[in-house]
Amino acid sequence: MADTPGDFAHGPGRSCPLAYRYNPSVFARPPEWHADTLYVVGGLYGNPFALDAIEALFARESGSKHMVFNGDFHWFDIDPALFASIDARVHQHTALRGNVETELANADSGAGCGCAYPSHVADADVARSNTILQRLRETAHQCPAQRVALGVLPMHSVAQVGAARIAVVHGDAESLAGWQFDPSALDQPANRAWLDRIFDQAQVDVFASSHTCTPGLRQWKGANHSIRAVINNGSAGMGHAAGHTHGTITRISLHDAPSGVAVLNETRLLGVYIQAIQVDFDDARWQQQFLAQWPPGSAAHMSYWSRITGSMANCTAAV
Repeated sequence: MADTPGDFAHGPGRSCPLAYRYNPSVFARPPEWHADTLYVVGGLYGNPFALDAIEALFARESGSKHMVFNGDFHWFDIDPALFASIDARVHQHTALRGNVETELANADSGAGCGCAYPSHVADADVARSNTILQRLRETAHQCPAQRVALGVLPMHSVAQVGAARIAVVHGDAESLAGWQFDPSALDQPANRAWLDRIFDQAQVDVFASSHTCTPGLRQWKGANHSIRAVINNGSAGMGHAAGHTHGTITRISLHDAPSGVAVLNETRLLGVYIQAIQVDFDDARWQQQFLAQWPPGSAAHMSYWSRITGSMANCTAAV
């Protein structure tokens, strides 16, 4: 995050620990795997019904395929049995740690939820996220084997789909909890020089991220005339706008999405489809389960209930 706009204030939930940071050149490495189709699932947030729907979508894909959970797959799942179930199902695929998993595995580092919230997020939202993390940490301590395993998950991965090299991250190109792949940051002209620099250092064609609340897909021609893209899925386990309760995930493939799959946004790069696809899950059961864990008046209910029910005006309470 060194020379990017928007310095963050210090304090739990706003600070960015040094251990979260890496140089974009770490992505200039051979890919860990090749696939015809890649799913990137960020921000599951402990929603098992979204996970059911994602697994059903993935089962419809043909050819070689790979699914990566790029962090924050835990969040609302404070029931120990649900926590253990989510963890086991995610680990059947490739799992990366987000700030949530990192802070669950750590002793209290003073980073709170580790979200590194920027200044436009209200202090009350930050405080509630810190409270949620602390409550979830109590659950994680009841699942010691899973907690230890979370701490050794990688922060990022590199994949190859066709001719496209893809860096999968939780935050941005320099930090586990970076916000520079939020659509509002990507649209700032002042960030273009930074984007060109990090793509040159990373030697990738696409960054696939999550972490921030708002999904987005941006493509542009770099300074060296190469085509670059950033896709942020926002959240797989929750809606992100008024009137919407579905989740969103990233699909990158040599083939178009199967018939009947709702593609919300897409572009083509190097002959590869880069798509944001809709995740429709059982809203009624999810809301019932959420309320059983986080009743009215709880920190998660205050921050997220309007988002879960699609009645939100905006989505400032991102993880």
